[in-house]
Amino acid sequence: MDEQRRSHERLPEALIDFYGLAPLPREGGRFRRTWAGPERPDGRPEGSAIVMLLTDEPGDFSALHRLPTDEIWHFYRGDPLSLFLLPDGGAPDGGRAEDGGGGTARTVVLGPDVLAGQHVQFTVPGGTWMAAEVADGGSWTLFGCTMAPGFTFEDYEHGDAAELAARFPREAARITALSRP
Repeated sequence: MDEQRRSHERLPEALIDFYGLAPLPREGGRFRRTWAGPERPDGRPEGSAIVMLLTDEPGDFSALHRLPTDEIWHFYRGDPLSLFLLPDGGAPDGGRAEDGGGGTARTVVLGPDVLAGQHVQFTVPGGTWMAAEVADGGSWTLFGCTMAPGFTFEDYEHGDAAELAARFPREAARITALSRP
């Protein structure tokens, strides 16, 4: 069992080398784009896919961000991934609702134990604020994300911790922990 655990702990470095993963600017983690479809008239690819690795090292997480279109997250290997989601939208009267006006925060776990409620695939609706980290007790996770139309860096909107914490005060600690300046 000890050899199996040591092998599990060494695997992230092997995956980084195998896939040629590089740091993902602003968001965090290590990634590589593995596919981009043909270019559309608006300059975006028809679709795109990435492979990404997060570890339990301090500061290694996917920071709060949102995209304008749906993004499909896929679990591949390692420990479960905790995907933190904040709905978009303001309160109907233009004021601030404690739950953000468009629903409540939730956490989805991507992992291999689908019969226990984990997901091997999960679609995050466009406009949803999202962040991810290795689930408690885990050491690393390998996952992927797919979008159609494809991802462009111009689509990426980085979350503002103070603004999101004001909209979701019950989640302020988690928002702060999963944000970068």
